[in-house]
Amino acid sequence: MTDAVLQLLRDRRQHGSTPGHRRDDARLVLLIEGGSSRGAYSSGMTIAIERLGLLPLFDAVYGSSAGALNGAWLLCGQAESTIHAWWDPIIMRGTIDPRRALRRRPVVDTRFLVHTVYTEILPMRFPELLGNPVEFHPIATDALTGQAVDLHAQVRDQAGLQAALRASTAMPFLAGAPVEIDGRRYVDAGVSETVCVPTAVAQKATHIVALRTRRADEVVLPPSRVERLVMSRWFARQAPGALEPWLNRVALRAAEEELLASHPATLQIRPPNGSARIGRTERRPALLRAAVEAGRVAASDGLAGCVDEPLMAD
Repeated sequence: MTDAVLQLLRDRRQHGSTPGHRRDDARLVLLIEGGSSRGAYSSGMTIAIERLGLLPLFDAVYGSSAGALNGAWLLCGQAESTIHAWWDPIIMRGTIDPRRALRRRPVVDTRFLVHTVYTEILPMRFPELLGNPVEFHPIATDALTGQAVDLHAQVRDQAGLQAALRASTAMPFLAGAPVEIDGRRYVDAGVSETVCVPTAVAQKATHIVALRTRRADEVVLPPSRVERLVMSRWFARQAPGALEPWLNRVALRAAEEELLASHPATLQIRPPNGSARIGRTERRPALLRAAVEAGRVAASDGLAGCVDEPLMAD
């Protein structure tokens, strides 16, 4: 399975392939897993892709939660230049602050992140993303149905893109109320899809590179008794349709893993076993910086087999 993906990347790289000018009929997609602060791993992985110049070889980028943010930076050509945001104290403390819960405010402030950091502190080159021929598919969860929703159609201008990024990262309870777009309310993509593989497969992905934020030896646990008590009340008020998939997250994650494992052409890149297990609201700079580097090394190693031939012009 891995060999087929690496061979397609080699072929496209050798022939200078770009979206709209392919010599094959494959649909090669990049899936970026979410996980809030765990996204430091997949952020490092996108740096490797950027350094290797592989992005134009993909037909689409799918992102879940923090994976959508990392995908956006990659599509803007800024994955590496903005990487210090993961250990910048102003950005991290402004985005994640557990003390805000005492004042009944969101612990994770995605509005500050997307509308302040991405426009004033680390300006995102929105026009480059919007004009990139590689499709961008941020995923979110419909608050009323609990189903994964592809927000690709929203990525038509800066405001729509920012709304889609906030919807994809609207962590239940921690990020406050769901994000409303065109009269529909959305919560974090990870409630319904953490790796985006069901959506990508439904949209005819023939080859997959999946950037993972969980180690292969990590186990997904069901909600604890306290979590069930607190979160059931929150979902009942804010996102009633999303409660069931949240409660059944172990089965949903297992189904995603099975779908990835059974796909005929898949390359999964994960943090190495033994690397740190990072919580959703982790802010320690040294730990996040190490995670970024671990992700970069893992992706550089995993993709080394597709860059052993020089580029050739058509």
